[in-house]
Amino acid sequence: MNLSSRVRNLLRDAGQALRSAPSVEKRRSKVVNEVVAWCEAHDIELGPRISHARLQFDRELLAWIDETLAALGEPAIAADLSGLTSAEQAHLGNREEKSVREKPRDRRVLASFPAVAEPRPGLACRPRDFIDLDWCELDLDAFDVLVQVENLDGFYAFEPTIPAALASWSCPLVVYRGDSHYGGAFAKVAEAWAESARPHLYLGDFDAKGVSIALASGATHLLLPERQDLAERAHAGHLPPEQQRYQKALRDHASRLPIDHPLPVYLDILLLEQRGLRQQWFGDVMESVPLGEVVPEFRTRR
Repeated sequence: MNLSSRVRNLLRDAGQALRSAPSVEKRRSKVVNEVVAWCEAHDIELGPRISHARLQFDRELLAWIDETLAALGEPAIAADLSGLTSAEQAHLGNREEKSVREKPRDRRVLASFPAVAEPRPGLACRPRDFIDLDWCELDLDAFDVLVQVENLDGFYAFEPTIPAALASWSCPLVVYRGDSHYGGAFAKVAEAWAESARPHLYLGDFDAKGVSIALASGATHLLLPERQDLAERAHAGHLPPEQQRYQKALRDHASRLPIDHPLPVYLDILLLEQRGLRQQWFGDVMESVPLGEVVPEFRTRR
């Protein structure tokens, strides 16, 4: 009989309360009854601590429980398994808590880098390497601009040296924003990047959802075709009707921008003409368009 996660949480809370009190009482409930049953199963005598209505915890009782857990190869009460990898949980005992562990992809991002000078044995030469890595391995100070790419096929096809819009930066960090498989940690990369106040460019579909994603992720600029080119290519079929729910927030955002800000004339294509353009139709000629200051309503959509 193992202690459930909620029982461990109750015991951990009791242990914290006992730092400033000789004892703490908990009303009899399903989780408290689990403690009672576990103690009885492991011959821990509760004695006067237990009544019909309550269970009293003290340091001696928790010490007995900890001793029993150690004998069973279980983590101590104070060990919080939340957010740990399975390997890190294994260092604390035999228990694996999959429901609260850090998932294997929680820190992974997919990034694009120039290929190494010497090709790896068995691999053909190619211009870019696409690397699945732990975002903590990235030295963000080594890059001068973050390029967030929304669509996976666009990410694999993107060559940072082609758009003239990137000519001002010598060392871009190109990262796929992610999906259900990739991108568990992109938001962490974006948050860490924002602390440096360096440019963060978003390359994704020019539609209401795409621009909303860019704002929510903290991007500072959109990578888009030149305005005239975008206006010629934009198509009503590239702005799905179900994206109407994003448009009010974009209108509100546009209304807060300075009168000479460049973004509203782009948003007019979306919001007034109801036309958009998917990333795959952009072509190679792009420019960076400032997004303006991001407001909290977009941050909550991340």
